[in-house]
Amino acid sequence: MNACAPLADIASCRDLVEKHDWVPPSTGVELQPGHILDGRFVIGEPICQGGMATIYLAEDKQNGWCKVAIKVPFQRFEKDPMYVARFLREEQIGLNLDHPALLKFIPVEGKKSRLYLVTEYLAGSTLSRLLHRCGPLPEADALKIAGLIGDALKHLHAQGVIHRDLKPDNIMLCCDHTIRIMDFGLAAPVAGRFDILADKTPVFGTPQYMAPEQVKRTRSDARTDIYSLGVILYEMLTGKLPFSHQDPWVMAQSRVSGDPAAPRTINPAISPAAEEITLHALQRKAAARYASVDAFQAELAAPEKVSLTGYCNRLRPPRFVLSFEQAQMCYGLVISAVILVGLLGAFFLLLHLPGRHH
Repeated sequence: MNACAPLADIASCRDLVEKHDWVPPSTGVELQPGHILDGRFVIGEPICQGGMATIYLAEDKQNGWCKVAIKVPFQRFEKDPMYVARFLREEQIGLNLDHPALLKFIPVEGKKSRLYLVTEYLAGSTLSRLLHRCGPLPEADALKIAGLIGDALKHLHAQGVIHRDLKPDNIMLCCDHTIRIMDFGLAAPVAGRFDILADKTPVFGTPQYMAPEQVKRTRSDARTDIYSLGVILYEMLTGKLPFSHQDPWVMAQSRVSGDPAAPRTINPAISPAAEEITLHALQRKAAARYASVDAFQAELAAPEKVSLTGYCNRLRPPRFVLSFEQAQMCYGLVISAVILVGLLGAFFLLLHLPGRHH
């Protein structure tokens, strides 16, 4: 374990930023290949770029020129205290984790010239790329991968941390046949004060993989990650998502009001036991899911011992859900109708006031 401040010591966005004595840069210059960051990291080509940050391949001069990955936010976000707090929180959580299936974070001593974090460099492919290329995986492979992800989640949960954004894009299948769970940008202690940050950020998960409690913005716990792993298992077994819609709002709301299609109706080659395991993890109510990753893993490792409940025959399809635009339109119509009724009521009241007729 790296010697870092306990997560619970960091109380708020302001405290987190002040703790790191962070001052946003004023240069406005993004990194370019060949740049030497803080005299230590030689920046190479970008590995990938998201909506808020770029991840670069780099070489660490201090550690024998080994390859590392450096995540650097776009400078326009470095002036946003809420984003900075989330970024620093991700680094803080990552440095406190120590498991071979969790992305390793590399500490950087001294004051940084700008906001960035450093991790090990991984060669391989994300699970999302594998699924896109191959479609459904053989059942044995899907159950094994889910079990390996479970190993990492057990360590994460043992530290009192939940991931909250588990998805195939954040799971790397490495060339050495190991896996890594990546991206702790939304991770937080189960009962920590980091929830303050989560409640204020508009980005709180990926609609395709979010648990119902995330959609409803209620408190998450380890079973939130179990649900997301259930979605991943469903996708590995069937090649499809449990809930899919072009409107993220509809997709998210569907999992609150109903169940997915039974996996064997999509892929009849799936065993009844694998179907039972998947649907158990995807229960709408957290209390009905596996109580722990240990319980989930036990059935993944021995599907022949799984008791079949026939739940696949009692699934309830999602209720009709308006799109976000339709919901806004209906809300606007209701407000307009209320205003109109109010105006008409006031008009008739004025007509019948004493002294209006002679």
